[in-house]
Parts: sequence; C-alpha cells; structure tokens
Amino acid sequence: MPSSDIRTITGSIVALVTPFAADGTVDFEALGRLIDFQISSGTDGILTLGTTGESSTMTDEEDDAVCAYVVERVAGRVPVIAGSGSNCTETMLRKSLSYQRLGADGLLIITPYYNKANEEGIYRHFATVADAVEIPCILYNIPGRTGCSISVANVGRLAAHPNIMGIKEASGNVSYAADVAGFLGPDFKMFSGNDDMVLPLMSLGASGVISVWADVQPALVHEMCRSYLEGDLERATQIQVAAIPLIRALFCEVNPIPVKEALAQMGLIEANYRMPLCPMSDAARARLVEAMKGAGLIA
Repeated sequence: MPSSDIRTITGSIVALVTPFAADGTVDFEALGRLIDFQISSGTDGILTLGTTGESSTMTDEEDDAVCAYVVERVAGRVPVIAGSGSNCTETMLRKSLSYQRLGADGLLIITPYYNKANEEGIYRHFATVADAVEIPCILYNIPGRTGCSISVANVGRLAAHPNIMGIKEASGNVSYAADVAGFLGPDFKMFSGNDDMVLPLMSLGASGVISVWADVQPALVHEMCRSYLEGDLERATQIQVAAIPLIRALFCEVNPIPVKEALAQMGLIEANYRMPLCPMSDAARARLVEAMKGAGLIA
C-alpha cells in the first residue's frame, strides 16, 4: 500500500514494541523480525514509537534511528505511522517534522500529559503540528495515561482540520466514542485504542484498531477487522469474544510489559525493558502463559 493510501487505511494497525538487547540498546535485528512477521501476517499498518514502543524512555537519536529503520524495512509494503507525541508542543512539533523527513506516512500525536492545558491550549497543541507538517495526523486520546482528554468539542474542531485524518480512541468510554462518531466521514476516521472494545467501536463507525494484541496475533486481528468490514459479523464477534482472556492477560500489568514477555515466550524478542518498566511478577507471567497456551500461541 503506497503512502498516499494512509488516509483510507482500515483494519489492524499494530502498535509495535521496541525490542531492547540485554545491554539496553535497541535490538534492530529483533525489530526487523517483528516487522517481517507483521507484514507476512497481513497487518494493515505499523505504528512505531507509540506507548507500546517505550519511546518515553528513548533519546531523540534512538527515536530517529528506529523510525528510519522501520520505514526502510517496511519499504512501502504497508503504511508506517510514527508516534511523535509529547507534553511539550514544541518537542512534538520537532519530532513530527523529523519523522516526516525520515519517511513516515503519518503521525500519532497525543494530549499534553502532566501539564494538561486548558481547552484552547489542547486545541493549539494539536493544531500547531497539523499546521506545520505535510503528512496526516491521528489524534491520540488516552486519558488513563495522560490525565486529560480531548473534549468532544475539540475533536469536532480538529476533525475539520485538513491534515488531521482521525483519532485513536482509548478512553474505554463508549458514550464518548459515540459522540466522536458524529464527526466521522471520508476525511476523519476513528480507531479503537482498546483491544477488548474493537467491535463496539466499529459498530459506531470506527475503521479498525491500533492494537497491542496484534503484536502476538496479527493475522487474527486483521481477520477480525476485515470480517467486520466485509459484513461477517458472526466471525468477527467470534474472534473478539474468544480473544478476551488473552487480551486481559496482555494488560494484567502495565503495557508493554506483558506483550514483550509474550513475544519473548514466542521466541521473537528478549523481554528487556527500560526503567521504570521491569519484568513481570511470577504470578502475572503464569497467567499470561496460561492465556497464551489457551490461544494456541505456545505449547
């Protein structure tokens, strides 16, 4: 899919982890394996440097290197979205321009966590970036992590911006998503940011999911979204409901700790983290392993 198709993307976009080696450096060899695994499994798009990618603990140089590597390895086979969010608007702008220069097809930009800002400040935070870049932007609403939400009124204002193509909605609030659905159309899409709520949001008009679950079952998440979009609601529902135990296990500790452990159990990466993230507790790991066995991911 060429980059020009980023505005029409539907289905499963994986929120890709960033593998680290035992010495703490980025493991680019493992990153390449993950990218190839995703694309061969039918993933519709790749998000790098998002929450799941641990970019909050990475340097600017590392962020740029990962973005450049992902773009080069993907080589236009699917769209690449780069998470350029920051609570500092100028930092988010600088990152966004850098990732655009490195070849990203789109950007994921987040609310200003910690300092929060007032209504106008949150609007200007997003609009500043959208005004300055030439690639499409996706808003990221995840108040459980940021401490602030994009108001429905601000979503409406921002949806009208020609360079804002959609929203990753991860509040877990279906009522809020229903309000946002009023702004959906050819030029503004919604993607579920919660793996356990993909079909409920798609029933409101969402185009798919930006998914942690897809890190470990990319083909299945793609199939679920495609089944729904093609009218096979029975198959889509079957996949969503059957996956709930695994999804719960993937979030039994803070993301991306469990999903990195799951990928390590599958032999794709080493389960290495940067502080303050650290390995799972034994009890949580046992729960995850049991769910992975139930899902047929490991023996």
